[in-house]
Amino acid sequence: MYKTVYKEIEFDIELTDFDTDDLIEELTSRGELVGQNGTGKQLLTAIWLKRRQGQDYQRELDQLIYESLGHIV
Repeated sequence: MYKTVYKEIEFDIELTDFDTDDLIEELTSRGELVGQNGTGKQLLTAIWLKRRQGQDYQRELDQLIYESLGHIV
């Protein structure tokens, strides 16, 4: 005879205990990583630079929204 038992355990962890690649892999597996195809950081950098220079960054922002959420603005 077998019996399945579930037990809940609480413990504190520090995010610094995990390396960046592990965190990125976890977020990707959950579908929560912005710009999952790897261009999210590049798009954010382009938006930041254009915004600093007073240039139009709407196209890059629309692309980031599409890649992150899958919605066309």
